[in-house]
Amino acid sequence: MGTIHMRIEISKIRLLFSLAIALLLASLAQASTPGIKGPAFNLSATAAFITQPDGQMVYSWGYGCTGGTASGFLPSHITDGFCNTMQIPGPTLIVNEGDVVTVTLTNNLPASAGNTSILFPGFQVCLGTITSGVCNAPASANGVAGLLTQEAAPGGTVTYSFIASTPGTRAYYSGTQGDLQVEMGMFGAIVVLPANVPANCTIGKAADNLVAEGHWGEDDFRLAKSAYDHPDTCYDREYMFQFSEMDPAIHRQAEEQVSATAATCTAHGAGSPGCSLNVPTEPYHPAYFMINGRSMPDNMDPNYAAEYPHQPYNGNPHMHPGELVLLRIIGQGRWQHPFHEHGNHVRVLGRDGNLILSNSPITYAGTSAPALAGPLLFTTTTTPGQAMDGIFYWTGKGLNWDPYGHHPGSSDPNATLPCTADANGYNSAAVTALNYYEWCQDHNKPMQVSPFGDVGGGGPVTLPDPNLFTNGPWFGGSPYLGPDATTRATFGTCTGSNNTTSCGTSGTTPPSGTIANDPSTEAGFAFMWHSHNEREITTNNIFPGGMLMMMLVDSREFVIDESN
Repeated sequence: MGTIHMRIEISKIRLLFSLAIALLLASLAQASTPGIKGPAFNLSATAAFITQPDGQMVYSWGYGCTGGTASGFLPSHITDGFCNTMQIPGPTLIVNEGDVVTVTLTNNLPASAGNTSILFPGFQVCLGTITSGVCNAPASANGVAGLLTQEAAPGGTVTYSFIASTPGTRAYYSGTQGDLQVEMGMFGAIVVLPANVPANCTIGKAADNLVAEGHWGEDDFRLAKSAYDHPDTCYDREYMFQFSEMDPAIHRQAEEQVSATAATCTAHGAGSPGCSLNVPTEPYHPAYFMINGRSMPDNMDPNYAAEYPHQPYNGNPHMHPGELVLLRIIGQGRWQHPFHEHGNHVRVLGRDGNLILSNSPITYAGTSAPALAGPLLFTTTTTPGQAMDGIFYWTGKGLNWDPYGHHPGSSDPNATLPCTADANGYNSAAVTALNYYEWCQDHNKPMQVSPFGDVGGGGPVTLPDPNLFTNGPWFGGSPYLGPDATTRATFGTCTGSNNTTSCGTSGTTPPSGTIANDPSTEAGFAFMWHSHNEREITTNNIFPGGMLMMMLVDSREFVIDESN
């Protein structure tokens, strides 16, 4: 490729990516963990078309709510949710530990698709009723026998019952011809909320973050106060991420064969000669890579957006410094996906509803419990069918400059806030302060040390070339947190050491005020969360797309609304 042509292609990529991030920052839609509440669910298996950012409508199968209704949506702040007869991924089923859960599945797939079913790994499934913890034989036929479980024949139903024995996040998916039906989109998540909230999840830092959110006008969108019945699994915010991929050739062949067999199926019924599918699932060449059923930038639009009637869930995490964020992660589909969360590692709590514990006890709020022993992961590789729960947080520690833009002598009170370090080095006592949980070691350390913050000139960090750094309508124009950061953190000629710098009043931060990101309303840090398989951050081999999203960290005064 010639040099000029390469530069043109790179410029196109930068423009596309900048525009995509502009859409994200303009929409400000957050993900949360939306779903439908149990313990009884009526689901359907149905065909529909889902959309991709390249304009394709892909024929797919998925689970949904029978009759388009649900028993109710969670978190409770959701007022505009919907549960159509088909969606990808299937509805997130939310139940409580100890619930007797019943799921009735109606097979509304094309007759030639044959039977279908649902597997609930990790639970002891009963095909009858459960009374006092005992499975009773069904009074009448419950579906038809399949290889792995009872199945629903075309037009028929099957009911599964189980006790939600332990908390955590798990996958559910089809147990019938999984190489085809799971590929077509028949998978979803089930969340079991802990029955017992550990005492320390209502005191100390866990309570402080809730107070801080309330002070700035935010609601509590958590499904629970802890992920498990363990005192070290408290959290402040949560998000669900289901990773999957699609080979459009398989979907296209399924669509063509369904159409070709329709007349025979109508005339002679399901299971008759000529009323069946023979769709090859190898070789496998996926072209679409999705988070919660959408590819970037579609996954940045709100939950339950009308333009995605069969893809209701987004993928757009948002948090404040110091918050403990629960990530519910599931690998769906057939491939492993090495997903990387920039900004920090993820501390794994458990997998498939099983806490990872050590033999060493730790005392929490006067209660002794085994210490957690889950790994700290740089990349959360998603094994197909496996779920994991993990904690992510970001505080600004290690930046080597004050991300809040404090500096002594300013007339702006937000620029002169104190930072009193606790035993861990954070400003944790001032719960309602703008800089709650600031890393105090970098307090009052400006980036604009002569000449312009470059390490060679005595500054804390060397910034990229401004011509590259500001190339795009999404850049807020400041390396500081907060809507007034570009004015609060302006320095003139600076003298002195990093921690005792005296600066004038004229600004030396990069220009601010952009097309999509008005710094007077929001100015946060955006971290790219993406697959480490380069092909998986494309849509049909076009970058940007696929398994890519942005995690936004915002100052405390920016209200994060997760109701959509």
